[in-house]
Amino acid sequence: MHAKPKLGQNFLVDQPAVRRIVEALGEIAGRTIVEIGPGRGAITESLAVRAAHVVAVELDHELAAKLRDRFDSARLTVAGEDVLRFDFAAAAAKAGERLLVAGNLPYAITSPILTRLAASHAALDLAVLMVQREVAERVTAAPGTRDYGYLSATVQLYGPVERLFTLPPSAFSPAPKVHSTVFRWRFAPRFAELGVPEPGFLRFLRQAFAQKRKTLANNLRAAGFSPGRVTGALAAIGIDARARAEAVPVEALAALWGKLEEQ
Repeated sequence: MHAKPKLGQNFLVDQPAVRRIVEALGEIAGRTIVEIGPGRGAITESLAVRAAHVVAVELDHELAAKLRDRFDSARLTVAGEDVLRFDFAAAAAKAGERLLVAGNLPYAITSPILTRLAASHAALDLAVLMVQREVAERVTAAPGTRDYGYLSATVQLYGPVERLFTLPPSAFSPAPKVHSTVFRWRFAPRFAELGVPEPGFLRFLRQAFAQKRKTLANNLRAAGFSPGRVTGALAAIGIDARARAEAVPVEALAALWGKLEEQ
């Protein structure tokens, strides 16, 4: 079956990489795993023989049908739907446990998928995901580095991330024009630890990172906070008035949010 470019299909054909992805999930015997975008089943095959059950979320109906024909339904359920609409909470309830997630994410919708996973964090334990190398660099970046930004801060709010390994275009068919990186994400939200509410603080982060070239103070003023309120809160927390959000650790941003709320 030919790949469909509009679906962002680049199928993994590197078997050592498949083994490394499965190993990165840890001990999977007895576990339920959701695989995002199984495609032709390269990773699925290794998961299905080791895990208790695999739920393969595949939007391409032709590929979904081939997966149903190929694998035992007792070990594999194929959900022929868009992962952005997949109900992780229902799948976790059916499994009776938090889920493991694996997947080769389509480049075009990587950020929406990460957002969907973050929103489903209560149903998830750990994810091993393959994304475009530049996206992985942003997701795992530390404050003060070139790649740190809104995506880094929000993903890391939901738990620690680590880059594992990078694959060249030749590891896929058809070969993409970019390298891909596998990273691991453990779901352990930090909102309670930081003393901030999830919806309100996420909204604040969008305001803080709104324009990368502007200072944090300017972004907050543009969001509607008064100049005096912003200046006072920054000074109280000890954040340089000229700092950009990219240079400020999330702990300090949480303290800043709290101070602005007090005012």
